[in-house]
Amino acid sequence: MKVLVDVAKCQGHARCVAVAPDLFTLNPDGYNDQPEWPVPEGQEALARRAVNACPERVLRLSED
Repeated sequence: MKVLVDVAKCQGHARCVAVAPDLFTLNPDGYNDQPEWPVPEGQEALARRAVNACPERVLRLSED
């Protein structure tokens, strides 16, 4: 599983980091600018919660 981010639409609400600080990292301006990364094994449920917490819906999960 991996997290995919539409970085152009991130508004910097940081709810993903509030839910899963070990999975998400924001740039110095407070935005998620990494387009994708793998979810460590055992962190899938946390990743789902973080994706659901994004008010702009810029995060999604891929099962690849």
